[in-house]
Amino acid sequence: MDLKDIVAINGKPGLFEVKAQSKGGIIVEPIAEGKRFSVGINSNVSALNEIAIYTYETEIPLRIILKTIAEKEDGKEAINPKESAKVLTNYFREILPNFDEERVYTSNIKKILQWYNLLASVNFDFSSIKEEEEEVEKSNSQQA
Repeated sequence: MDLKDIVAINGKPGLFEVKAQSKGGIIVEPIAEGKRFSVGINSNVSALNEIAIYTYETEIPLRIILKTIAEKEDGKEAINPKESAKVLTNYFREILPNFDEERVYTSNIKKILQWYNLLASVNFDFSSIKEEEEEVEKSNSQQA
């Protein structure tokens, strides 16, 4: 399972692994367990590899944040996403000290922790997350 194949679907809880393309969309399977199903092209599907979190300077890819949480927690589950807003914000500040607190809401932090904990529960290999895409982006922006 690779992070680029994992998606979130608006209106459906959990995360899903993309298994195949179909005429009208994609075939996905819940990563925890469950049956495959088709998701139409009209559904709002977000690939985890494409999501970024605002900081005061730039945007940090979600994959980097997930890897940072995994390093902090040694690959085990993080704090419960149902903690108070203050506890969640303080925890997230440890992960990403300069996150933009006006644009990153508590609900965003909860969602990230839910996703991380779900991936950790199925023994996702966070060490397989590559940071090189970020380095390519940095070198491209420095050349501009």
